[in-house]
Amino acid sequence: MFTRSLRRAPPGVRRLASLPRALSTLTSSDIEHFLTFLPSNQVQASLSPGSTPQDELASYNTDWMGKYIGGSRCVLRPRTTEEVSRIVRHCYERGLGVVPQGGNTGLVGGGVPKGADEVVINLGLMNQIRGFNASSGVLTADAGCVLQTLNTFLTTKGHVMPLDLGAKGSCQIGGNVSTNAGGLRMVRYGSLHANVLGLEVVMPDGRVVHGLRGLRKDNTGYHLHHLFIGAEGTLGVVTGVSLLTPPLSPSVNLALLRLPDYASVLAVFGQLRSKLGEILSAVEYFDHTAWAVVNGDGEAGKEVERQVFGADDVPPGVNLIIETSGSVREHDEAKLSLLLEELLEGPHVLTGSLAQDETQLARMWELREGIAEACGKAGKVYKYDVSVPIQEWENVLETLRARAEEKSGGLIERVVGFGHIGDGNLHINVVCSRYDKQIEQLLEPFMFELVASKKGSISAEHGLGVQKAKYIHYSKTPLEIELMRTIKNAFDPKGIMNPGKVVLPVGAGVDN
Repeated sequence: MFTRSLRRAPPGVRRLASLPRALSTLTSSDIEHFLTFLPSNQVQASLSPGSTPQDELASYNTDWMGKYIGGSRCVLRPRTTEEVSRIVRHCYERGLGVVPQGGNTGLVGGGVPKGADEVVINLGLMNQIRGFNASSGVLTADAGCVLQTLNTFLTTKGHVMPLDLGAKGSCQIGGNVSTNAGGLRMVRYGSLHANVLGLEVVMPDGRVVHGLRGLRKDNTGYHLHHLFIGAEGTLGVVTGVSLLTPPLSPSVNLALLRLPDYASVLAVFGQLRSKLGEILSAVEYFDHTAWAVVNGDGEAGKEVERQVFGADDVPPGVNLIIETSGSVREHDEAKLSLLLEELLEGPHVLTGSLAQDETQLARMWELREGIAEACGKAGKVYKYDVSVPIQEWENVLETLRARAEEKSGGLIERVVGFGHIGDGNLHINVVCSRYDKQIEQLLEPFMFELVASKKGSISAEHGLGVQKAKYIHYSKTPLEIELMRTIKNAFDPKGIMNPGKVVLPVGAGVDN
C-alpha cells in the first residue's frame, strides 16, 4: 500500500526524528530472542536474523495519510496477552522503545515509530471476541478487533457498539480506547470513558493488569483503567477491552437538511435537543466546501442535490444530518416528522429530505462519512480535529480561510469544515497540493492559538501523537502537564512506551 522510499522523505513530509532520550539500540540478539517464543511469521524484521525487506515494513512505519514516516526495523505481531507481556518485558530490560499499534488510522502520528530502534507491537492478530453477556450488554474483546467486526457481531445479539467512526472498517478497539475516539454518536452514548468498564493492560515492565471485570460500579479506590483511555500507548499496551454496549434500536430515522447559514444551524440544533430529546442519536454538520469536495463543484454537486433533496433548484447553504434511534417506530417517526414540518415552515431550513429506506439512509451517511476520503483524493491534507464551543465554529473556519487566502499564495486550495455538532467536535481539513513546510508553519501554531483563544481543545479525537505533543500547553495548564509527567514517570520510568508522544520530557517541547 505504501510505496514511498524510507530513505528520503518528500518535502513537507515529516521524517520522525528520534527523541533525545537514552533508549537502547536494537540488535540481532533482540530479534533472536523474539524468535524464541514467537513464530517467524509473527516477527517481521529487516535486521538479521529477520528476513523482511525494509520496504515491506512501510505500512507499519507510515501513517495512512503518508505524512509521518518512521524507520522501525522490527514489527512484532503477537496473538496473545502473554506474548505481548514477554515482548514488553524484554524491551523494558533492554531499554528498547515500544510503539503499540492498532489499525494505524490516526491523524497525528501516534501509532508511527520515531526511530529505527523502536519495536512496533502491532495488535492486528489479537482479534478474538472473548465474550458477550446478553443480560448486561457487556462485550469483552481483544484489542485488535476491528470496530466494524464488533458491531456486526453485536447486531446479531440485538446490541450495537457505542461508537461509530468513518474508519470503522480498519480501526481497532484497542486503538479507539487508546485515543479515546468519539465518532458520530457520542451525543447519544457518551465517550469511551463512559462506556469502557475495564481493561487488560500490559505495563511497561511486562506485568499484566487484569481489569476486565465488566462491573458498572466499583468504588474501590482509583479507577485506574481511565488513565489508559486516551493515553495513546504511553502508559502501557491495551490488550483487552470490556465495554458496555447499548441495545440495537429497532427504529432509526435519518434526515438531511439544507440551511441558509450557520446561525440557522445553531437555532435548529437548539430545537433538536429540546424536541427530540432521548431519541436524538447524531447531529452532523458539514458546510458548502464539504459538500463540494464530496460531490464535486458545479453541475455535479447540483445533480446530487436534485437526487437527495428531490428538487430541481436547491438553494446554496450548509447541511445538517439528523439521526434518531428509539424503540417505538411510530412514535419516533411522528416526533421527527412533526419537528421537520415545523422547521420547514420557519426561516431556518431551506429544504430537507427524510430517508425512506435503508438505501437512502446509507446514501445520506455517505455524504457525511465520505468527506475525509474525498479530501484525501483532492490533495494532501492537514487535519485538525478540535473541540470548540459550537457558537465559535464559523468564526474559526472563516478566520482560517482568511489567513489561507491572504498568506498561502494559493498553496492552500480548500478549508473544509464539518463535524459532530452534538459534542462540539469540529473537523477542519486543509487541502493542499502537497505537504510543505511553509504551509505547516502557516497553520501551526496559529491553529492551536486560535482554538485556545476560543477556550477549546487542540485535540477532540486522535489524541496528541507527534503532531500536537509540543503544543499541549494550549490545552493544559503547567500544573496539569506536570501531573501528567508524574504519572508517565511513575508508570514508565525508563520512558520506553511510545516515546515522543503525548507528554514530552522537560526540555523536549515548547511547554516549559
